Amino acid sequence: MTHYNALTDVPGLRVGHWSDRQAATGCTVVLCPQGAVAGVDVRGSAPGTRETDLLHPLSSVQKVHAILLAGGSAFGLAAADGVMRWLEERGHGYPTSVAAVPIVPAAILYDLAIGRADVRPDAAAGYAACEAARRGPLSEGNVGAGVGATVGKMLGFERATKAGLGTASKLLDDGTVVAALAVTNALGEVYHPQTQQVLAGARHARGDGFADSTELAEQALSRGEEVHFANENTTLAIVATNVAQTKAGATKVAQMAHDGLARVIRPLHLPHDGDTVFALSSGERPGDAGMVGAVAAAVVADAVIAGIFAATSLAGVPAARDLGFSET
Repeated sequence: MTHYNALTDVPGLRVGHWSDRQAATGCTVVLCPQGAVAGVDVRGSAPGTRETDLLHPLSSVQKVHAILLAGGSAFGLAAADGVMRWLEERGHGYPTSVAAVPIVPAAILYDLAIGRADVRPDAAAGYAACEAARRGPLSEGNVGAGVGATVGKMLGFERATKAGLGTASKLLDDGTVVAALAVTNALGEVYHPQTQQVLAGARHARGDGFADSTELAEQALSRGEEVHFANENTTLAIVATNVAQTKAGATKVAQMAHDGLARVIRPLHLPHDGDTVFALSSGERPGDAGMVGAVAAAVVADAVIAGIFAATSLAGVPAARDLGFSET
């Protein structure tokens, strides 16, 4: 079995991007046209989402046909209309008495502060992402929903660092696959999970490294200050496996996968974040949801780091690679 170290290592999944680098926005679709069991866990207090209530274990719909991640803030949810149209044209969806209705949960991130705020992913963008969807190796960095992603805004957006979309997977000896795709658009810093070195974050004005957002938060608290620039951040992830799951199991995997974000991003899950993790199960292999979740957390952390190293400078926001950091 070919290992791409990507979400597409999970059989049945295809990933496509629509990217507008001039406007610094985009969207990413994960297609599972034949249906996949899904769960979701939202930890941010300001999410922009669509169809996530259907993923609750008590809701009747059992499978989804795609998941969309998009920039453009709440405007970007319109891209899901194009994904639905693409699936409908091909006869995919939840069967009803008169038509098949595609189920397309979606989540957005805020990228309006970079590039052009008046250009956002729309239905045409979602359709184009479906047309571009492929199996095999995936592009990372400034692609799809990662085009406008940034991190390190505790000192204001002018000190931010470019982030992006990353993906990773683990292929176990028995053929089990656990994979993730993440788009990091966080207020705080991204840390290397082993060395705890800051890889991207709020840049010091003197140009010699990154601030510590937790330390800045402590200082603001001690002075009784309200941090107004802590808005407009969201990290999104999709984890997937070929291990069979119930909706309750997929929800538990999504919950545990948030641990991977917390290993490499600090701070996380703030009041104005929309941090959201989806989980997909598209296989029949036996396996425990807790064990899948444990592996998923590690793979999500790897996907975040991959997106940081793959990102390139855009619209005046420098990337880690341009600040002297590299994967080696």
